[in-house]
Amino acid sequence: METILGVKGTDFIILASDTMRNKSAMWLDDEVRKTHRISDYCMMSTAGDGGDCLKFSDFILRNMDLYKITNGYDLTVRGAVHFIRRHLSAYLKSDCTFQVSLLVGGYDLTSGPELHYIDYLGNSVPVRYGGHGAAMNFCTPILEEFYKPDMDTQAAYDVIKKCVIELYKRFVINLRNIDLFLISKNGITKMNSINLESLRGDILAGPKRRILNTK
Repeated sequence: METILGVKGTDFIILASDTMRNKSAMWLDDEVRKTHRISDYCMMSTAGDGGDCLKFSDFILRNMDLYKITNGYDLTVRGAVHFIRRHLSAYLKSDCTFQVSLLVGGYDLTSGPELHYIDYLGNSVPVRYGGHGAAMNFCTPILEEFYKPDMDTQAAYDVIKKCVIELYKRFVINLRNIDLFLISKNGITKMNSINLESLRGDILAGPKRRILNTK
């Protein structure tokens, strides 16, 4: 019932994730952090089983810190993606499997912004936009229609906002709050969260109606 989204712009990446933890139809918590900092220019968002996400995220973050301490520099975005997917696929051969899907986004100082889609089997592919979770049934058509490769930060934020509005209208679970992070050459910046209060006017207004000319 959770949702993580990612959008790649001309020189930035935006990662968005809900902060809810639920079990079946029961709401348990509304302050769960699902987007984690890997380095000064890279973050990852996780979706899946709550315990698996927590344990696997901690494993990845600890190893990223160890790599930096050992070598004196961070892994690149592609290096982090390779490390994550390699361990996800390796765990499939053991008794300890993780039901975790991820989006990894970052800014490489040589190649620019990168967004990678990783599923729970360890398959990875670079994408311009994407996400995980049941709500992607509603978000995918919106991203396909409104995404533009040359969009700026505000335009990308507005596209994600359209997705969240649609979720509030049509999704059976109220996601309550969406955290957003901007990753660019300037590092990581937390953007204004999207929640029911900030969207109340847009939701109540509803879609614009077409006025027919009866003359």
